[in-house]
Amino acid sequence: MKNLLTILLVFSVSTCFAQIGDIFPEMEGESLRYDTVNIPSDLNGKYSLIALAFSKKSEKDLGSWFNPLYNQFLTEPDPNAFFSFEYDLNMYIIPMFTGAKRAAYKSTMKKVQETVAPELQHLVLFYKGTLKQYKQALKFDGNDVPYFYVLDTEGKIIYHTSGKYTRNKMQEIIDALEPAAK
Repeated sequence: MKNLLTILLVFSVSTCFAQIGDIFPEMEGESLRYDTVNIPSDLNGKYSLIALAFSKKSEKDLGSWFNPLYNQFLTEPDPNAFFSFEYDLNMYIIPMFTGAKRAAYKSTMKKVQETVAPELQHLVLFYKGTLKQYKQALKFDGNDVPYFYVLDTEGKIIYHTSGKYTRNKMQEIIDALEPAAK
C-alpha cells in the first residue's frame, strides 16, 4: 500500500464553513508513535483528508466514518474489482485537547494506543492547545460533530463536510480526492 490519506480528527460541532481555497491552518500533532507532525507543512505535496473533532459527543458520528474510510482508502485495492483504486495520500486522525481537556491528553493517548492496531498508529495525531485560531480559520463554532477537510497538494482546502457518515458525503470526498487515485 502506498502512502496513506491524512485524516486529521479534531473534535468539533455544527456545520463547518471553511473557505474553499484557503490554506489549512498550521497544526502540530503527536502520533501514537510519539512522532511530531505539522499539518499542512509535513504533507509532502500529497492530497490529504483531515477529520477534526473535539468533544465526547462527536465520537458517535466520527465512529460512523471509520469502516468506510478504512475500506476506501487504507485497504489494498481488489484486483478483480471493476472500480478499485489505490490512493497516494496522507491520512491522520487528530483528537483535539483544548481547555480543561488538556489534562487528559497523556492518559487518553495511552488508552488509545492500546486499542489502535500498530500499523495504524501513525494516522492518529493528538493535538493539545487552543481552539480559537482553528474556530476562526475554519469558521466552525460547535463541538458536537466531527469535521472533515480535503486538502490539495499545496495544503489548500478543496472540500469540507461535517457530521455523521453518509454515502453522499463519502462520494464527495472520493470525488475531491480523484487526482490522488491510481
